[in-house]
Amino acid sequence: METADDPARQLTLRAILLSIVLTVVLAAANAYLGLFAGLTVATAIPAAVVSMGVLRLFGRVSVLENNIVATGASAGSSIAAGTIFTIPALVLLGQWQHFRYWWVLAIAGLGGLLGVLFSVPLRRTLIIDQQLKFPEGVATAEVLKISADPGSGVRSLGLAALVAAVFKVALSGLKLSPESFTASGYLGGRTIGFFGFSLSPALLAVGYIVGLNIGVLMLSGGALSWWVFIPLYNVFLHGHDPVLAAKLAGASAEDAAWLIWSSQIRYIGVGAMLVGGLWSLWTLRGSLLSGIQSGLGHHQGGAGDALPHTERDLPMGMILWGIVLFVLPLFALYYVVVGSLGVALAMAVIMVIAGFVFSSVSGYMAGLVGSSNNPVSGITISTILFASLVLLAMLGHGSTLGPVAAIMIGAVICSAASIAGDNLQDLKAGQLIGATPWRQQVMLAIGAVSSAAVMAPVLNLLLEAYGIGTPVREGVTPLAAPQATLMASVAKGIFIGGLPWAMIATGVVVGVIVILIDESLARRGSAWRAPILAVAVGIYLPLELSTPIFAGGLLAHFVERRFRAGGGSFDPDKAGQTGLLFSAGLIAGEAILGVLLAIPIVVSGNADVIAVRESLRPGQWAGVLALAFVAWWMYRTATAAARRRP
Repeated sequence: METADDPARQLTLRAILLSIVLTVVLAAANAYLGLFAGLTVATAIPAAVVSMGVLRLFGRVSVLENNIVATGASAGSSIAAGTIFTIPALVLLGQWQHFRYWWVLAIAGLGGLLGVLFSVPLRRTLIIDQQLKFPEGVATAEVLKISADPGSGVRSLGLAALVAAVFKVALSGLKLSPESFTASGYLGGRTIGFFGFSLSPALLAVGYIVGLNIGVLMLSGGALSWWVFIPLYNVFLHGHDPVLAAKLAGASAEDAAWLIWSSQIRYIGVGAMLVGGLWSLWTLRGSLLSGIQSGLGHHQGGAGDALPHTERDLPMGMILWGIVLFVLPLFALYYVVVGSLGVALAMAVIMVIAGFVFSSVSGYMAGLVGSSNNPVSGITISTILFASLVLLAMLGHGSTLGPVAAIMIGAVICSAASIAGDNLQDLKAGQLIGATPWRQQVMLAIGAVSSAAVMAPVLNLLLEAYGIGTPVREGVTPLAAPQATLMASVAKGIFIGGLPWAMIATGVVVGVIVILIDESLARRGSAWRAPILAVAVGIYLPLELSTPIFAGGLLAHFVERRFRAGGGSFDPDKAGQTGLLFSAGLIAGEAILGVLLAIPIVVSGNADVIAVRESLRPGQWAGVLALAFVAWWMYRTATAAARRRP
């Protein structure tokens, strides 16, 4: 039996090897999905499920050993996101004709390692002091607990995973229904009306885990973006951008809404994130400094061994030396790109400072809305924006090296921020099952380097097969790479012009207003709060992602009310674990099938490879009714204990 001082085996050779294999496979699958559809699939839960099955074949296995596999494999989606969101921009800018292996390995691998180191002092700050939700970390822990006690909750988790898997195949594979319900139209001339709701059980589950408060804030941000700013822009600022106006001519309301959001309104979210990121760092400064000082104190005073294994991080001295060691080769790469020691030094300094700042923001956002909904691309845009402004003063307007240098900084920070948010999800799962933090941090570092090692070959394969941005041959549909295209546009816009500064400034104003509202709520002791980053992510993300998260939070609220209505000594929080387990199953099922569906798509090169004929598709209302059934089942499962009460 394991104790606080005598933990079960964790960082074993078989766990490391299985984790590396899963990391490589899942990173490759996510690289394609990200370039193809602009999203990646969280891989910790699928890896945990695979580990529970595979390691059992080799003898006795502990929950903590399965957790190590999940921790390392989760780096696959993080490094894939950090790479595909930024590095293809170098091809789009014409700087590279193909992806250079050692450059990609250095940028993604060292960025990932820095993300691990940056996130170490954040563990105490965000997981222990702030006690953020970290929904996917909680879900992973629930999945892992099943391996320790298979008879407890297997039915709920297994059925939920099966339902979500079937749902994913039906919508993403067979195309029986669109993956989102949308309704749009012009209201009284040029006023755009739009509503979107992603038919995703996993997003519903994320909303259930994060709760109603965060769900309301995300929906509020989405409402500002889609129901206020987009209609106002189309009515009053329609002709200010001639290129956009030409695209809007004759466009449907839905197409017009997406065009305005992607080219203009989305940048309001970027401005709000800039303010929110700085404000969050300022408000967390005490906890962050305390975490760093605590780590230094344990290292210098030799107190690390006196701590229980569940509180032992990597030594702070090792972290500081590691940061120096990993920054030096990046400084050398920057010098090769710009040919100036001064500019390369400025790039390295920006990278370190912004890397820690935005790793903190990424970790905070992962704690609020989960890694899958963490706006890492928005964080990276903020980084490229800041870096470009500094480099503009050094390199001058019209510099061709400026956008390339900014992308190089952004690529490292994107990988660091992705890994930092992911690491904290893993550490939250570890906290819930009694894992050792430093062992998880080491495993994530191994996973980050393993993922980075396969990125260049995978990207070159996809570039040669499909093309990125433009087709490589006639009749081939290129991979859109939406985030990388946006990064290239932002970097280029700073040095050549064309960036919507008015929208970014509007976002700054919105951010300040939300911060003032949140501070007012805090002074009044309100149970409801308004963290700016939750609103900012709602502005930045498509409306269809915020609405199901809100619905899941509303569902959790109704479940809580059902339990509390009985009164007595009944513990509603403990009883709510059934709903949490069901939510974990929904996330696990959709995540696993999201990765598996990439296999036939990659092999065939056809996104509709298993889709049924259009005449056999019942349409979006079938998807809506199916998701409503999942929500009803989720409520019934979560409140089963309350119904059994006398």
